[in-house]
Amino acid sequence: MIDRKLAGQERVARESLKDLATSVQINQIRSELAEAESLDEVRSVELRAAKLYWKAWRTVPVKFPDKELLRVPEHWQKFGSRASVLSGSPRLAVNPVNAILNYIYALLEAECRLAIASLGLDPEMGVLHMDTINRDSLACDLMEPLRPDVDAYVLNRILRQPLKRNWFFEERNGNCRLMADLASQLAETTSTWARLVAPLAEWAVKEIASTTKTRRAVPATRLTQNNKRETRGGDPFVASKNAVTLQNVCADCGCPITNANEKCRICAVEESAQRLTKIATQGRVVSHTAPAQAKRSKTQIANQANIRKWSSSDQASWLTVEFYAEKIQPRMSSLSASLITSRLSVSRGYAGNIRKGRVPHPRHWKALAGLAGVHLK
Repeated sequence: MIDRKLAGQERVARESLKDLATSVQINQIRSELAEAESLDEVRSVELRAAKLYWKAWRTVPVKFPDKELLRVPEHWQKFGSRASVLSGSPRLAVNPVNAILNYIYALLEAECRLAIASLGLDPEMGVLHMDTINRDSLACDLMEPLRPDVDAYVLNRILRQPLKRNWFFEERNGNCRLMADLASQLAETTSTWARLVAPLAEWAVKEIASTTKTRRAVPATRLTQNNKRETRGGDPFVASKNAVTLQNVCADCGCPITNANEKCRICAVEESAQRLTKIATQGRVVSHTAPAQAKRSKTQIANQANIRKWSSSDQASWLTVEFYAEKIQPRMSSLSASLITSRLSVSRGYAGNIRKGRVPHPRHWKALAGLAGVHLK
C-alpha cells in the first residue's frame, strides 16, 4: 500500500506539479521499500517521501477572483505548509486548500470504512496505523494509497480555476472552514472515491485471507463483482477516476460561469476594451516617434514628386471622372485593402478609404481598373 502511495505522489509531482526533480527523489526513496524489514522502516521511508512531496507544494499559487483579493488573507493565496500552525499537524487547516484536502480525505476515509465493513473486516484493526480509540485504523491504512488521487484532483482544480472567497470562513483562532455551498459540491465526489476504494478493499481482504489456514474459499467481491465477471468471461472491474468538478467561476468577479472560459461575458468585454485602449495608446506613441515621423515624411515627399511628374496628357481621354465613378468605383469594395496597398504603394488606411468610396489621384485609376477587371478601351 505504501509503495502504491509513493508511486502516486511521484506521479502528482511529475504530472501536476511539473517538478521532475522531486519526482525522481521520491522514486529513489520508494525503491528502498523493497529492503525494508519492519513496519518502522516502512514508516520511515513514507515520512521522508512525504517531506519532499509536501515541500514541492509550498509555492503552489491559489487563485481568487481579482475583485475579491482585498478580502483574501495573504496566507490563503499559496499552499504553504501541510502542517497547521494551530495543531502542528494537518488538522485545523489555516488555508483553503488544506481545508479542502482535509474534507475530501474525510470523505475518502468514510468510503474506506464502508467498504471494509461490507467485506466483513473490522475497520478498527489497523496494520500501519496503531489501534486507537475512536479511530478506524484499517480504514486509515486503506486510504493511504488513494491520497495522491485526492491530491491530484484538488491540485488540478486550483491550478485551472479560481476559488471563491465566500466558499470559506475563518474562525477567531485562524482555522479555515468550508461553507456549505462548497462542502455540498465536494460531497458529490464520494462516488468517485468509492469506485477507487472498491478494488483496493477487495485486494486487502484477499491478502489477509491468504494468511489463514482455516479459509480456503475465494473471498467475495461484493464491491466490484469481479468473481461473477470472471465466471461469465467478462473484463475485470476498472475504477473510473472521473470526478465531479467544482463550479467554474469568473477570474475577475467570481460569478459562476458554465463554459470553459476564464471570465464571464461582462468581465471579458471590459478586459477586451481595456486591452484595445492600451494597444491603441501604444500605437499612437509609436506613430509619433522620430523614426515614424521620418518614414512618414519620406513617403509624403515621394508622393508629391509622383504627382508633379504625372501629367493629365498622359491619361487616356476616355478615362474620366465619370468613367471612374461608373465603372471602377463600384468594384472597389470587392478588393481587399492589402491588394490595393501593394499595387498602388499606398498606406493601408488610404486603401481602406478607396474601398469605401474615396476617389484617389487620377494616376491610380488605370491600375485600379486593372485590379477590378474593368475592360479598358
